[in-house]
Amino acid sequence: MALVMNSENERLQNRRGFSGDLAGLAVIIAIGTIGYFAFPDNLALLTRMITIALLVLSLDLVTGYCGVATLGHAALFGSGAYAAGILSAHYGINDPLLMMLAGIAAGAIAGLLSGTIILRAHGLPQLVLSIALIHLFHEFANKASSWTGGSDGLSGIAPDPIFGLFEFDLYGQTAFFFGMALLLVVFVLLRFLVRSPFGMLCRGVRQDPLRIRAMGGSPKAALIRMYIISGAVAGVGGALNAISTQVVGLDSLSFNQSAEALVMLVLGGTGSLFGALSGTVIFMLFEDYVSAANPFHWLTMVGALLIAVVLFAPKGLFGTAAAFVSRRKEARA
Repeated sequence: MALVMNSENERLQNRRGFSGDLAGLAVIIAIGTIGYFAFPDNLALLTRMITIALLVLSLDLVTGYCGVATLGHAALFGSGAYAAGILSAHYGINDPLLMMLAGIAAGAIAGLLSGTIILRAHGLPQLVLSIALIHLFHEFANKASSWTGGSDGLSGIAPDPIFGLFEFDLYGQTAFFFGMALLLVVFVLLRFLVRSPFGMLCRGVRQDPLRIRAMGGSPKAALIRMYIISGAVAGVGGALNAISTQVVGLDSLSFNQSAEALVMLVLGGTGSLFGALSGTVIFMLFEDYVSAANPFHWLTMVGALLIAVVLFAPKGLFGTAAAFVSRRKEARA
């Protein structure tokens, strides 16, 4: 009888998870469609939003699901961007899919390197190590100017049309649709990942690493693997950024990039893929609007928004909304 009830519960959970996946995909497609028709002359902003969303999703994997404090995640994003850019600018390999694979590989390698170093510490020292790493990556890219272009940026990136049909034009339509397709694929894969036994293991490491170790698991090995996956996702965002803008600058490896990604994650809600996406969209749209409306005091408005969210919605906007809906459902039941 117990086995029957357990299997029935698992079936219900799988059905709810599948429904959540479909709902998530529908929301992403709906927002992308609205954005396409609402900003037909500013598709570059929407594409940029997708690249940063991929970075924030990758950050959520290690910070939200694993509890690793980091302010250096842009190192993974920038590694993917430079790998894709160097492949095109120096080797003449302009196929967007090959450039994307190069970005994924570089991001995963950067994730392995960063994870190996950062996970040797805990708490505040871990945060300091991540800050040191992002500065080292930034300085390395600046000094290797023959490959990266240094402070002038890496130019000469000329991606070929996708499948020989869809050319990357000045209007940014191809880049936008290419980015949307990548975001949908990554979102689905990450939804499977966080619900898998490995994803549950990483959540267990965040909550009680001693118990995981007592059960025979290896918290550090699990975190390293998640860091590699996170690097691959960030590499997708970096490669997309290089392909869509056709230039890679040192700002892709900046501390500010890492800090803003963390702010977006906190704004939406940690430990939730939907939170990462919603935080990115809200922050970037709010930043774009207020900077255009008030060029001199827009940072004050952004700061006020963040303070209000931290004080009155500590779980993030999406996390607080989800908790409110859950309480309403329980009250009705």
